[in-house]
Amino acid sequence: MEMDKIMIFMVVLGSVIQYGGAQKVHVVGDNICWSIPPSNDAYSNWASLNIFKVGDILEFDFKSGEHNVVEVSRDSFETCTTNIAINTPITNGPARLTLNSTGDHFYICSFETHCKLGQKLAIIVVSDATPPSGPNNSCTPPSPPASRASPTPSPSVPSPSNSTTGPSGSTAPSDGATDPPKSDHRSSSSAMLHA
Repeated sequence: MEMDKIMIFMVVLGSVIQYGGAQKVHVVGDNICWSIPPSNDAYSNWASLNIFKVGDILEFDFKSGEHNVVEVSRDSFETCTTNIAINTPITNGPARLTLNSTGDHFYICSFETHCKLGQKLAIIVVSDATPPSGPNNSCTPPSPPASRASPTPSPSVPSPSNSTTGPSGSTAPSDGATDPPKSDHRSSSSAMLHA
């Protein structure tokens, strides 16, 4: 009985640890950290290699006093201003921000000309459930046509391709609309299948 309680506790603990580990920490820029990048597109290239989900954490690794990070509107991002800031600048590095909502998010360094030199980041945050729902939706539509095709009588069941080859070697649509009725239609189809 005591062993059962321990096993249940371990399963629950494992589930909690697994759920807590679902979020991902993204170190912005990886090895260049949050700094003036070597090229203006360095952070957009980095962002294109990542998937950002609600609950994930962005870590802006920078030295306090040399850089900061502030979330801004799209307009402020494009003009490198903090006119429409979403939050106040975070000046102590490294700064960790949890992604709490889906959509476009924009971050800049508001020090001097750092943003204009490329120290800015635009990301798209998706729901944690978004990627799994994509494949399920693409697999659902083919099911209804298959169920409609099953009541069709077996002599008119189409071959795997969209056309069949008749006894004369000509190709015609598989629905048989252009083939004249033949008395030995079943036997010729059967012969073709066994050939």
